[in-house]
Amino acid sequence: MSDLILLDDELDEDCYRARLAASLMGVPVLLRAVDVIPGNEQDTLSFRALSPSGHLPALTGATDPADALPAICGAEAILLTFAALSADKAWQPSTPMETGAVAHWMTFASRDLRPAMRLRRKAMFGGDGDDCAWLSATHDAFRIMEDHMVLRRISGHGWFAGEAPTLADIALFPSFALCRDAGTEQDAYPTLRRWMRRVKTLPGFIAMPGIPDYG
Repeated sequence: MSDLILLDDELDEDCYRARLAASLMGVPVLLRAVDVIPGNEQDTLSFRALSPSGHLPALTGATDPADALPAICGAEAILLTFAALSADKAWQPSTPMETGAVAHWMTFASRDLRPAMRLRRKAMFGGDGDDCAWLSATHDAFRIMEDHMVLRRISGHGWFAGEAPTLADIALFPSFALCRDAGTEQDAYPTLRRWMRRVKTLPGFIAMPGIPDYG
């Protein structure tokens, strides 16, 4: 297969999801930086030819056009692609119930954690938005995650879905790990903090600016 190119913004949370997944799963990718701020490269014709909606991250093939993948856009789609490409099949759900649980938490990450992503983005780069509403929704989402992991821990499980880390953990991790960028404290979520530390110990884990070594 041709080399894979990941169109990437180093400070973007969804791009970090894709980079983290590639590293944890051992899928080699080439990173191509996209100048989002201040360059607005995502709005150029050349970028829109690869990602028609202008969304990051985006994954495409390289070097050999005959073997190139069509552009795959969005963190969730790219995580699923990496799981299919990885030699480590443990990242793929092994039962129908685990498949449903992983899909549930990936949807939660893309929908219920969106206010946390917006809050962080505004704190870093400015813009419009209702900080109070986003902060309230962020804490609501974190509380749901915390309560879930408390129950999982009581039943002897350390991950969001399944007996081992899955795509669900990768999808959920960045919003909680990066929430301090927006001034959101993690003290009220001790079980999530314990889970966050476990994610950091996984082979192949990589951090990004905003994720400290301590937990």
